[in-house]
Amino acid sequence: MPARDISVWSVVTICLKRMTRRLSSQWIGHKEGIAGMDPMAPPQARTSAMNSSGPASAKVRARSVNVFYGDKQALFDVSLDMPEQSVTALIGPSGCGKSTFLRCINRMNDNILSCRVTGAIEIDGQDINDRTIDPVLLRAQVGMVFQKANPFPKSIFENVAYGVRLHGLARSREELKEMVEASLRKAGLWDEVKDRLGVSGASLSGGQQQRLVIARAIAVNPDIILMDEPCSALDPIATAKIEELIDELRANYCIVIVTHSMAQAARVSQQTAFFHLGRLIETGPTEAIFTNPKDSRTQDYITGRFG
Repeated sequence: MPARDISVWSVVTICLKRMTRRLSSQWIGHKEGIAGMDPMAPPQARTSAMNSSGPASAKVRARSVNVFYGDKQALFDVSLDMPEQSVTALIGPSGCGKSTFLRCINRMNDNILSCRVTGAIEIDGQDINDRTIDPVLLRAQVGMVFQKANPFPKSIFENVAYGVRLHGLARSREELKEMVEASLRKAGLWDEVKDRLGVSGASLSGGQQQRLVIARAIAVNPDIILMDEPCSALDPIATAKIEELIDELRANYCIVIVTHSMAQAARVSQQTAFFHLGRLIETGPTEAIFTNPKDSRTQDYITGRFG
């Protein structure tokens, strides 16, 4: 079997396994819910109880977002909801607008003089492009992890403490230490660095540096974490640790990740959005996108016919 076909089947297998686990979990909860119902309750009440677990509400809403670099348009009329306590994967070939869209969510494109953004992006119902919104405070609410780990030229401790100090979140040295430790624990790094917090963050391995950057991002208590190909420069073992971390973090954060790995998108995300030539082609539950896409372009991309 060709390598490309093996890759496609591995993605489909991941999706099918996830669907099986999810359906099994839902069925157990369904049975428990039925067992706990009042048998004398009216049918409408029992039906309502069985269907009470609806989809997660949207943390971020993008509506008709267009991005221009000078006279060149990079994004065309993108509308997408990103749920809270969930991972949304942005996939598509290089240059399709995934990272451009990601950077719109915390206004990183503001730093590019030729860039102009139209449309609306709302976080908890508030337009982030409103003139009253301070971009610095917005970026504390919306953390960013880049493709290449970028620890500051400081110690491990100071890397994590930097944002906490900048935003005045700690009232004492002891509280600062507690916040640094909590962030490193959440990032799964504490046990590996607790005895050398004073050494440079640059002395860590690539995977450890990326987890340090994630610890730095979550130290300021963001609501949203953006990740731009966070595992592209990592080996399989380090990648697996980052993916496990993403799965743990999604219980408390809305996470949006750009990835070129179809298998990674299938493993870590609950929702997938496919971009092509600056347009959002299709979005939906990850299992549906990979096993039964509605658009032929999505099918062609995930099966490796282009990209």
